[in-house]
Amino acid sequence: MEVKTTLPEIFDEFGEARQQGFLAVKEMKKNGQPVVGVYCTFMPEELVLAAGAIQISLCSTSDETIPDAEEDLPRNLCPLIKSSYGFGKTDKCPYFYFSDLVVGETTCDGKKKMYEYMAGFKDLYLMQLPHNRDTVASKQLWYSELVAFKEKLEDYFGVTITEDAIRQAIHLKNRERIAKQNFYRLGQLNPPAIAGSEIFKVMYGAQYKFDKEEIIATLEETTAKVKAQYLAGLRLDDKPRILVTGSPIGGVTEKVIRAIEENGAIVVAFENCTVAKAVEKLVDETQPDVYQALTDKYLQIGCACMSNNQPRKELLSQMIDDYQVDGVIDIVLQNCIPFSVESLQIKRYLQEEKQTPYMYLETDYSTADVEQINTRVAAFIEMLAVTV
Repeated sequence: MEVKTTLPEIFDEFGEARQQGFLAVKEMKKNGQPVVGVYCTFMPEELVLAAGAIQISLCSTSDETIPDAEEDLPRNLCPLIKSSYGFGKTDKCPYFYFSDLVVGETTCDGKKKMYEYMAGFKDLYLMQLPHNRDTVASKQLWYSELVAFKEKLEDYFGVTITEDAIRQAIHLKNRERIAKQNFYRLGQLNPPAIAGSEIFKVMYGAQYKFDKEEIIATLEETTAKVKAQYLAGLRLDDKPRILVTGSPIGGVTEKVIRAIEENGAIVVAFENCTVAKAVEKLVDETQPDVYQALTDKYLQIGCACMSNNQPRKELLSQMIDDYQVDGVIDIVLQNCIPFSVESLQIKRYLQEEKQTPYMYLETDYSTADVEQINTRVAAFIEMLAVTV
């Protein structure tokens, strides 16, 4: 029989962090705290911290405001883009409302064009990502974009950002990344220590805790408690071990995690943005040029928006080995062109190079496909159970 972990109050605290964060941001704004809202992990939080501001992730994972967005945007557009725009347009996202400045990024053509409309009702700054990460020109472009963003923050908030302040922010963010790594790497334990839904809940909720020292301390405490319980014999049943990759997930897309865990498997690893993709690599603190250090780190985020996405393959390969993965599920949002086109490369790589079973699963922010997802996931897990 499966033994449940005894840390629900800690996991629930992270699960409620997004709602509680609304009140925290409101109070910070009342006290004059500058706030920068973002949608993407490419956004360099170190520069925001060095400016004395906080960076928050904006609402983009619900279909609540998609009908409002479709008054202006095409219906056959990625739900993440429509949700982002809809929440901004309707002011139903408190984080968007309290943001002084929203920073967008050219991760895809749909987002790039959507931001043109969003700029009509919110102060918005757009960062230009290169189309690939390997050329000298691409690295020079992102380097110059980081410097320009730093200058934008200085001008917008009336502050001076020193290189020393950036170095301090880099060190703080690296400490946070290490604390997150140590937590989500609990998924490497076999048999499992905690469910993937709990890992995701903590990592998603951590985005909405704004005191970095508190985040680090809480993550370290949670990790230590889970390990202590594991050593004491509290662990879950051994089941087929799933790695989740693909488009950014959150909100209703967690239906896939539920389907996996309700059909006899367990998610042990998430390569997606919310967990490993943007956290696994640190910023080089020995690099004397802070902008070069940031350039090198952020261009190694393995997102499908850039060509030659070797970093994604390398991270998937490493995680399959480290987490003893039995199968990979690639969650792709409907009309997310970069990830849907790249899926064939990922499928071939995993099946041919890693001999790892792969399933492509396309979905959106509705609950209309829950039964279909359950059927497909159950069949995939049944196939794994035969081969594992």
